Amino acid sequence: MAVSNSDLVAGWKEVLTLCNLRVGEQVTILTSDDSHPQVVATCQIACSQMGAILTLLALAPMNGEKALSRDKSGFVGKTALETNRVALAALKSSDLIIDTMMLLFSPEQEQILKTGARMLLAVEPPEILLRLLPTRADKLRALAATACLKQARRMTVVSDAGTDFHCELGEYPVLTQHGFSDLPGKWDHWPSCFVATWPNEKTSQGRIVMDTGDIILPFKRYLRSPVTLTIEEGYIRRIDGGYDAEFMREFIDSFNDPQAYAMAHVGWGLMTRAHWTTLGLYDKEATIGMDARAFAGNFLFSSGPNTEAGGLRDTPCHLDIPLRNCSLSLDGVAMTQRGKVMADDQR
Repeated sequence: MAVSNSDLVAGWKEVLTLCNLRVGEQVTILTSDDSHPQVVATCQIACSQMGAILTLLALAPMNGEKALSRDKSGFVGKTALETNRVALAALKSSDLIIDTMMLLFSPEQEQILKTGARMLLAVEPPEILLRLLPTRADKLRALAATACLKQARRMTVVSDAGTDFHCELGEYPVLTQHGFSDLPGKWDHWPSCFVATWPNEKTSQGRIVMDTGDIILPFKRYLRSPVTLTIEEGYIRRIDGGYDAEFMREFIDSFNDPQAYAMAHVGWGLMTRAHWTTLGLYDKEATIGMDARAFAGNFLFSSGPNTEAGGLRDTPCHLDIPLRNCSLSLDGVAMTQRGKVMADDQR
């Protein structure tokens, strides 16, 4: 159902307040041809009403001739900032950046964040943004999980469907998303609430069984039959199953990049207002699937790049795969049990 401009302006004001927006700060709204016009327009109004010094920066879209879909996460890491020194300089001079284009995984995003700029990605449609409006409680829940993940040295994931996966931790930082960017140099995503990290190199091992009803993004499809991934030394070595397995193999192979088969971040969802069912109610081009990525208790793992964590795997192929009904443990302590978050301070 559509939302009114006034409601979305009010939502933006809540989020910008959580982002610690102050009068006189330099705010840049980054847009492209496929940015949602209502999201951009209402953000502009909210920023102006809150006393920000506002810049609208529009960049041309890229990679349309390479990507296999219109989804913003379907071909990542390459943006118009690669050759646009003027735009990059403007973003580096900003206090807060609202990204409606999607700079994620690009080297330019990391350069911008190192200047101390705060950055918030917002590319979902208005009704999803409002339903998953972030709160301070979301941040506390994510920080509690982050504390557990930072001190952990081994992650184990099992399921009744047959998943039996483990990896060593500590080589890479923890990714904490709670829906707003309130600290210098912080990137976040509205809407989101999950934690993740990247396995130590060559330590991911075992079997991941994607069961019927689990989701593959950016395919935005629910599996109709199980798919089994064999993981060895940090890479997906085999993809077994029926049609869905063949589809997944063909998609990854189309990038002609061995790094596309690497295991990337692993973690779990913490958003209590997100729903596994939401993706089935939307046209595929209307959402990037943040409900699926963030719903509480999922085991979210990904494949492809690790540049976001300071690694060297710079591949445009990135899959996010949230699984239900898994039990995830850190150093033997359960974080989720059969798809339910265990710790009280994470609920």
